[in-house]
Amino acid sequence: MLDGIDFTVAAGMKIAIVGPTGAGKSTLLGLLPRFFDPSAGVVEIDGVDARDYDLKSLRRQIGMVLQPPLIFPLSVRDNIAYGRPGADDAAIADAARRAHIHGRILELPEGYETAVGEAGVALSEGEKQRVTIARALLRDAPILILDEPTAALDVETEALVMAAIETLMQGRTTFIIAHRLSTIRTCDRIIVLRDGGIAEHGTLPELLRRNGVFAGYYRTQFLPEAGPTPVIPLSA
Repeated sequence: MLDGIDFTVAAGMKIAIVGPTGAGKSTLLGLLPRFFDPSAGVVEIDGVDARDYDLKSLRRQIGMVLQPPLIFPLSVRDNIAYGRPGADDAAIADAARRAHIHGRILELPEGYETAVGEAGVALSEGEKQRVTIARALLRDAPILILDEPTAALDVETEALVMAAIETLMQGRTTFIIAHRLSTIRTCDRIIVLRDGGIAEHGTLPELLRRNGVFAGYYRTQFLPEAGPTPVIPLSA
């Protein structure tokens, strides 16, 4: 359960949501597309209560990249086009290029018409994720939710997916949930959840200097041999 959550995000900002399993990260971001509504308080988008928007209209303004990737037992083309039904082949291929998956698609037995099978069995995990990123690029929604987009990937594949994600985030208001802190280095602000509330928030350098909850996560992942004062990799 979430309690006492209060923050404002300016258009175009990149916001990271971090915290342990069960802290409320996915619940928090599920309020934006109205997968459920708050029992108290309000979620506003452009100053309007999200509950006052037409639900379909609201969700058209939000793109999502999830883990595990949501892949349908259709062709690659249809999986990407799901982001914008009726899109032409040129737009689909352009989205795939920007997601760094176009070349791999052309190597498949039937290219874009290749059926990927149940749960995308014909594709690797990294390829599935880049297909869903191409879908989000084609959708071109102003608000983007990324939920653990690289959690199941090896380091080499993560680099390819992150390159696609960097393209996807440009010009969008982005919320990214991540356990791998390497995925949030370019975020404008970081919100740390614990037990359903905000434990701390700030920029990456601010949180590392504070040497609190987030700094502990950081040391665990990047500096396992470090002492109590973390290294700050970015200038203030």
